[in-house]
Amino acid sequence: MHLTTLSRQIAATPLARAAALPVRLATVARHNARVLKRSGTWLVRSREHSCFTYDLEASNHDHLCWFVSNVTGAPVRSVRGYVREAEGDTELRQTLNAGLAGSVRSGTCDHQVRYGRRVAYYALVRALGPEHVVEAGPHRGISSTLIAAALLRNGRGRLTTVDIDPRAGELVSGPYRQVVDQMIGDSVEILGSPQVHERGVDMVLLDTSVGPEHEDAELMAVAPALTEQAVALSSRSHAWPCLARWSEEHGRRFLHFDDRPRDHWHPGNGFGVSFPLSAPV
Repeated sequence: MHLTTLSRQIAATPLARAAALPVRLATVARHNARVLKRSGTWLVRSREHSCFTYDLEASNHDHLCWFVSNVTGAPVRSVRGYVREAEGDTELRQTLNAGLAGSVRSGTCDHQVRYGRRVAYYALVRALGPEHVVEAGPHRGISSTLIAAALLRNGRGRLTTVDIDPRAGELVSGPYRQVVDQMIGDSVEILGSPQVHERGVDMVLLDTSVGPEHEDAELMAVAPALTEQAVALSSRSHAWPCLARWSEEHGRRFLHFDDRPRDHWHPGNGFGVSFPLSAPV
């Protein structure tokens, strides 16, 4: 009897699950071996223990450009140009690398910057041309510096960073510091403060990662300050429904980008974007 015919006959019997077990075990073993190899390489070469940085797979990198294009209405060719602009900016990369190497926390961070999904923040700022961006939870400041670099390229706009840790945003230095205002304190209180609301907010990035209740409170606090075409981003939308739910309640659109790390054990997180029903052009 032909092997294919026999396999089909077995597949229709109670023996199918047991017969397929060796194949299934081999599939799982191959996957786990790849993850284990990447994990071992990372343990030896990397210093990071949180806020992992990595490059994206090539196809995922292109998907990111299409994602930004759909959110902003900008042609994908233009978005690819913005991404190449950021990735090819020698001064930007050298500033971040020097900051990582000289940080008081240099023992827990890699000294070569990898932008990953964060390059999308640069492209969004370049495409949308916001006057005021607010980032809650800048951590070391890689995203902050990318946003500041985009504002400088645009020739206008400022970034306000908000964090309860006074060390946050330590990588923002050199020319990028001139367009950044740092505020220390609880993000909910500051996002709802007159200092933020009087200026209006064209783009807000929520990256405090405290918990879903906190992100709900952040959205509620900043909502009255958002301009008509404002865009809101969350780095935790893969885990929390806050931004998606808030978008539905306010008649906005929502999309989530899933990033795929290249040569890294981490499965990736991605980020979500809430934007008006009519995308800016």
